[in-house]
Amino acid sequence: MTTSGKSRLYRRADVFLHGFLIAAIFITLAPFVYIALSSFKTQISLLMGQVTFTPTLLNYDEVLFDRTSDYLRNFTNSVIVTTISTLFVVTISFFAGYSLFRMRWPSYVVNTFLIWSMAFNLIPSVTLASAWYDLARTVGISNDYLALVLAHTTLHLPIALWLLASFFREIPRELEDAAYVDGAGFITLVRRVVAPLMAPGLVATAILIYVFSWNEFPVALALTNNETGTVPVAIAKYAQEEEIKYTQMAAASVLSAIPALIALLFGQRFIVRGLTAGAVK
Repeated sequence: MTTSGKSRLYRRADVFLHGFLIAAIFITLAPFVYIALSSFKTQISLLMGQVTFTPTLLNYDEVLFDRTSDYLRNFTNSVIVTTISTLFVVTISFFAGYSLFRMRWPSYVVNTFLIWSMAFNLIPSVTLASAWYDLARTVGISNDYLALVLAHTTLHLPIALWLLASFFREIPRELEDAAYVDGAGFITLVRRVVAPLMAPGLVATAILIYVFSWNEFPVALALTNNETGTVPVAIAKYAQEEEIKYTQMAAASVLSAIPALIALLFGQRFIVRGLTAGAVK
């Protein structure tokens, strides 16, 4: 093949690749764009399928400031529950992973534990909601933040452990042995050697668990009331028996996506910094 023929082939491949990426971006963003546009429409405009419309902020005003709306309180509840449960999950899974891959357990113990964790993660959370409700009511923590935090922690520990497992396998054991030889204790070893090398994995896991916890609906519906409800419960309230408030639901959904977007933007920068600082071969 001549040089010009190869050049044309590369250009066609380039066009195909860019076209595929544009199509993928469109498919990914189209639902969110539709919901965002719907949040600025009136209910009549949305149901009539109007493409051109006069934007309005009434939906956001009703969601945020209406006397009957619990959205701000539910939003605060979500921040509290999600932050605490994410910290618990990342901390517990970090030390559990360290134990599995550094304490010289037999391979069958490690594999059995990981398989059990994955099997638990495959169980739909809705099937566990009633059991958690009965347990919370029995011990006296029903409709309390603690019940929801413990449920979220239990629900998301398996996937966090699986995510961190691959990062633990990549850390050279020789680095830890060298730190022990230099007189480092366990706390110093974790803080100065293991944690910096695990920073990209810890941040990526924390972001993923944060998003999972933020969007968890069945468990929150079973374990909360009007005072302790979270964002998914608040959004579901707009689907009432007599009427479904589509535009208000869209506005609440857009607002609920803001923390996850902020976490992703922050996490991207932190992951890159962690990769460049901790890549030791």
